[in-house]
Amino acid sequence: QVQLVESGGGLVQAGGSLRLSCATSGRTFSRYGMGWFRQGPGKEREFVAGISWSGQNTRSGDSVKGRFTISRDNAKNTVYLQMNNLQPEDTAVYYCASSRGEYYYGRSENEYAYWGQGTQVTVSS
Repeated sequence: QVQLVESGGGLVQAGGSLRLSCATSGRTFSRYGMGWFRQGPGKEREFVAGISWSGQNTRSGDSVKGRFTISRDNAKNTVYLQMNNLQPEDTAVYYCASSRGEYYYGRSENEYAYWGQGTQVTVSS
């Protein structure tokens, strides 16, 4: 059974930082790309960032480029999302996802096979 468990969410003031973690079990972590998505209040879920199986290649959504960084530690079966200079519009539930294969780490939800339960990030102005 594949499980993804996010942690690290919370309340932060605008301009602050948070680091999200997603621990994965039930599949060989290093064989799969990983992604982060988010869903704000009244909004559709959107792509935040993706990372290839090796960690050498990453992609970011336009709204977070230059502020958020995705990384992974294959020895710990964990993917991270470092979020800097957070703004109120970043308020959302953040989800990690495990992709369908090593070369899938893109923007489409269809590239991902398993999802975590989400962690809330709230940014106050």
